[in-house]
Amino acid sequence: MSELSDTTSIKRDTPTPLPERALESLSATERSVVSELLDGSALLLVQKGPNAGARYLLNSDCVTVGRNPDNEIFLDDVTVSRKHAQFLRNGKSFLVQDSGSLNGTYVNGELAEKTDLINGDSVQIGKYRLLFMTNGGSK
Repeated sequence: MSELSDTTSIKRDTPTPLPERALESLSATERSVVSELLDGSALLLVQKGPNAGARYLLNSDCVTVGRNPDNEIFLDDVTVSRKHAQFLRNGKSFLVQDSGSLNGTYVNGELAEKTDLINGDSVQIGKYRLLFMTNGGSK
């Protein structure tokens, strides 16, 4: 019997434009910020959670997320593990990797251990729902 592949990883090949529904929810200021992103950087916008509206710039090779204040992105809620996940950059692309959290990390509603991210993906960490955005251009 063949071994099943890892069903917690979602692999996609090509980036897609930010969906219109996601753009509609952005303010003019947020749209402007997204349009100014440089290649190799991305933005997380907290859409749901205790600090809705907060923005986190992903502009390094590894950005850690968790309930411990030592993380680059500090999400202060018991639904978030101390070391919950990492956003990893590889050139101009990004992925999210769960760090063995208790409640898991979800991408577009699916449990994900390690998943490539594309523009407009929804990442859920505990109570927080984060919109992943890149400008899709070449600055």
